[in-house]
Amino acid sequence: MIDLAGQPSWAIVAVFAAAGLVVLLAGVRLTRLADRFADASGIGEALTGAVFLGLVTSLSGSVTSVWTAATGHPELSLSNALGGITAQTAFLVVADIFYRKANLEHAAASLPTIFSGMVLIVLLTMLIATGLLPPVTVLGIHPVTPMLLLVYAAGMRMAAQAEEAPMWGPAKTDRTRLDNPDEPSDADASPARLAAGIVLLGVLVAAAGLAIAESGIALVERTGLREGLVGALMTSVATSTPELVTTVAAVRRGALTLTVSGILGGNAFDVLFAAFSDVAYRDGSIYHAMAPDQVFVCLLAILMTAILLLGMLRRERHGPANIGFESVGMLGLYAGGVAALIWLF
Repeated sequence: MIDLAGQPSWAIVAVFAAAGLVVLLAGVRLTRLADRFADASGIGEALTGAVFLGLVTSLSGSVTSVWTAATGHPELSLSNALGGITAQTAFLVVADIFYRKANLEHAAASLPTIFSGMVLIVLLTMLIATGLLPPVTVLGIHPVTPMLLLVYAAGMRMAAQAEEAPMWGPAKTDRTRLDNPDEPSDADASPARLAAGIVLLGVLVAAAGLAIAESGIALVERTGLREGLVGALMTSVATSTPELVTTVAAVRRGALTLTVSGILGGNAFDVLFAAFSDVAYRDGSIYHAMAPDQVFVCLLAILMTAILLLGMLRRERHGPANIGFESVGMLGLYAGGVAALIWLF
């Protein structure tokens, strides 16, 4: 990789912006492919959003966190992962604003989506708890790292089972938007072809994530800004732009379940950035490198997710500015969290 820290500030910013633009444009295409893949494969929007779309749109952030951890910047790595979760959850407020027929969480409520949100809360709680445990490592890896992977896999499996054989579900109303497959529009709509397109875009997004990681490190070294601030408010937002694009695009396509499940599933996968980063970080347990601002962002993510799930259970049809109480709460929390990161830490 080119040593960006030795380049002029304008060049660092240009690389950062260009990589962010690549991630953004890839997100536009990803939504259409994911929606068609959900219909062609029969998997459904909820599981496609939680696993496939969530995973692919998270690749840039994953690469950013792993690379910064491997190069000795654990705070930047963790802040990027956790800041991405809060930013992506706040993106649902934007989606709620775009969907004018009813509160988004009312129209898109589904059992698999709620499962994804609960798995996310469990994983985030495990991160905080691990930081309070002794910094034990085996071959430089904390024992909780494989546990995070197992909990994620088990949680996504339960979400799939809830899709296949739900024991209960949200009541259907005149504003509920069901996941009804679209009619195939062309001959290349085979699941294999669509999946290949998604994978190729994922590779492009991952490469852009590496450029964002290098430019983020360079910004820290050149400007003296805190790693936690750059990770939580800059690299995390840049690597999260696919979620913003896919969220708005999915709403406009009427794929509401894909919208919410894509965010929650992607957020659950984002927690695994910490697990991957722990493997890449060679100076001990990365969980014990968490600074107070990273703990704060982790707790903020838990609180925002809990409010989102409350909104999906309450299912308010309309609220202030035609958005639900949970959107108002999440937006206020995110704005307050950003202010706290800038002024209090």
